[in-house]
Amino acid sequence: MSDDIYSNLKQLGGETRIPASPEEAELERVPNPQADVAYNVRFTAPEFTSLCPMTGQPDFAHLVIDYVPGPWLVESKSLKLFLTSFRNHGAFHEDCTISIARRLADFLDPQWLRIGGYWYPRGGIPIDVFWQTGPLPEGVWIPDQGVPPYRGRG
Repeated sequence: MSDDIYSNLKQLGGETRIPASPEEAELERVPNPQADVAYNVRFTAPEFTSLCPMTGQPDFAHLVIDYVPGPWLVESKSLKLFLTSFRNHGAFHEDCTISIARRLADFLDPQWLRIGGYWYPRGGIPIDVFWQTGPLPEGVWIPDQGVPPYRGRG
């Protein structure tokens, strides 16, 4: 494998600051060296944080992102910085979850992408948000996301 596919990366291997907003966050990608194989990549962010746009109070979620790469792979440090940029961003759960998925889908042009946003309760109600780009590609193993429904003390 050639180092040439990594030569355009700006954030990996150096000091970077946390972007002030999701719009400012810069996602980076590299060519998929295994583009002839359909396989799943999973990112799990169990401590995702954003802000309620009305109260400014923090909201917390467990995000699971699955994608079957096409021509590109997302560089994981840029993904971490992108997700961290939501820490001071005010948006409802649904908007955060779908905005993340759509930005990744537009940027990576994957064969398939799915996100599960498992939001912790606020006001006694957990909100789970799910989205995918379309039907699952045939022959690719996609495990269950493994996040049980919220039960409280039940």
